[in-house]
Amino acid sequence: MNIVVCVKYVPDATADRQFESDNTVDRVGVDGLLSELDEYAVEQALQLKEKAGDDTKVTALCVGPEKAVDAVRKALQMGADEGVHVLDDAIAGSDAAATSLVLAKAVEKAGADSKVDLVMCGMSSTDGAMSVVPAMLAERLNLPQVTLASVVETQGDQVRVKRDGDTATEVIGGTLPLVLSVTDQSGEARYPSFKGIMAAKKKPLETWSLGDLGVDAGQVGLDAAWTAVEETTARPPRTAGEIVKDEDGSGASALAEFLASKKFI
Repeated sequence: MNIVVCVKYVPDATADRQFESDNTVDRVGVDGLLSELDEYAVEQALQLKEKAGDDTKVTALCVGPEKAVDAVRKALQMGADEGVHVLDDAIAGSDAAATSLVLAKAVEKAGADSKVDLVMCGMSSTDGAMSVVPAMLAERLNLPQVTLASVVETQGDQVRVKRDGDTATEVIGGTLPLVLSVTDQSGEARYPSFKGIMAAKKKPLETWSLGDLGVDAGQVGLDAAWTAVEETTARPPRTAGEIVKDEDGSGASALAEFLASKKFI
């Protein structure tokens, strides 16, 4: 089986995130890491490999700036066999539609010698949080999609997943090849071991440009985006909280009035 896992390099949520002058997210001047939600996709791909045997190959695929290679390396340290980093200055500012185009072309190139059986994604990215790239990717690859899986089971070329909704759990099946996205309920992602970290240094890691994929620069980037951020406002500084004292027995009333003024009750 040939599995490609799409991973994303995102700004660290604990760091001081900011925007560029063109209102795009600063992905160069801040600390970044492999999106936590994509780690679940890597984990499920590795579990499928362990079940299917050594004939299965897992490739980690990432589109992003120079630092984004760290996301690929993390996937390799977890156990992926190969890595691909699509790096091109023209990609900066791309929206979900353009990103799905680049990913689709990269998946096709990755499957040139051995057809890709399964494309795996996380449920969303921790920066954009749009959850639409897996569906767009399936459309561009002309593949069925099985999304938001909390449990993944395979038997031969059959895939069956459980999808948890607000009121019920659905069981959905599909036949490979297909695009699959998993949620953060699918299973805790493993930590890279020392052996895995050392082994990752010897694993193949290729860097591709738009030219390598046959994608015209005019199809991607901020100018080609279907959406744009018009304005950003810095988060206001935290202010001191209001203390309600109950020295004369009026604390409950004061607390209720405060909550009502904020429309909490």
